[in-house]
Amino acid sequence: DCPGKEGVGGRRRNLALLRNKLYMVQRRKTEPVVESTTTAGDHGTLRRSQSDRTEYSQKLQEKMAPQAGSSSPATLLQEDEGQVSRRMMAKRVKIIAELMQTEKDYISDLDLCIKEVIQPLRNKQIARFDVDGLFSNIELVHQVSAKLLSLLEEATTDVEPPMQIIGEVFLQIKGPLEDTYKIYCYRHDDAHTMLESYEKDEELKQHLRHCVQSLK
Repeated sequence: DCPGKEGVGGRRRNLALLRNKLYMVQRRKTEPVVESTTTAGDHGTLRRSQSDRTEYSQKLQEKMAPQAGSSSPATLLQEDEGQVSRRMMAKRVKIIAELMQTEKDYISDLDLCIKEVIQPLRNKQIARFDVDGLFSNIELVHQVSAKLLSLLEEATTDVEPPMQIIGEVFLQIKGPLEDTYKIYCYRHDDAHTMLESYEKDEELKQHLRHCVQSLK
């Protein structure tokens, strides 16, 4: 009947409950717990313990870490300036070589077109066939392209790669290139329309077909 005794008993019960809660919390942190539902067919969910998550995180970091021998930003930064410079120069030399080879192939194609198509058609003097209208100023394109290749060869032959000044070549021939291709592009649509009309004429079509066979 003493209020004091009820207070002491209540505090004891609360303390016991608090200990149980702390025990359960500590257990959940250190042991895996499986939570199952009572619904039929439900397989339940697995909640990993704190120690399991830590171990998983460590293994994941090991898998994500770069393997020995693989390049990384830190490894690239350790390369000395000489290695970087040599690699860049080798890449530049390769680009210049590809540029010159492309120009050679282009000039070779233009040579074939002029020798096997344009000149034979001119020599035949076919009525209703405008050779200059169809091929525009392609011979001038050939001349400018040959000049560009000559300048590139002059800038690279017997010249050490660091001393090969390619930009000046394009600046030097910039004007002729613009003037030549400006005309070629301006006349391109008309030439295409003209070709379509010639292909509808059986006689003219035969002449074009003969030229194509010569190219092959």
